[in-house]
Amino acid sequence: MLAILGILIMGIALFLTPLGIPGLWIMVGVLAIGTIAGEVGIFTIVVCLVLALGAEILEYLIVQKLNVRYGGSRLAFWGAIFGGVAGVIVGMPIPLIGSLIAGFIGTFAGAMAATLYETKRFDSAARVGWGVLIGRMWAAATKVAAGIVIFVLGSAALLV
Repeated sequence: MLAILGILIMGIALFLTPLGIPGLWIMVGVLAIGTIAGEVGIFTIVVCLVLALGAEILEYLIVQKLNVRYGGSRLAFWGAIFGGVAGVIVGMPIPLIGSLIAGFIGTFAGAMAATLYETKRFDSAARVGWGVLIGRMWAAATKVAAGIVIFVLGSAALLV
């Protein structure tokens, strides 16, 4: 029964991941509890921990690289981060899809606003906003892919 509950929590966490909620870490937490309870092996938890950490690092690197590639600054990067978080919060009243879409819009708007503040050029600001948005989408896809692997490995470990 506890294994089914763990799998259910991991499934929900997987769907929360692209919304900017730390779903990968929720899944790792479930597996850590399973490890303490003797249901999940050390190898499985270590692999899942490495996957989650790798996905977080890749998210940062992808967004940062596309920010720079499209002409963004450090301020634009942080504007994108804060804008994305604000978007997720604003989009929460619309279940699931509202937070996702608002988070992406917030990422774009945050990077664009920061660049507009720095350069006073709308075309440059729009370009940076677009680049960071593309980076955020790729990063979300990367984290979901890692989450799927963690879900499958964790579910198998909990069921065996």
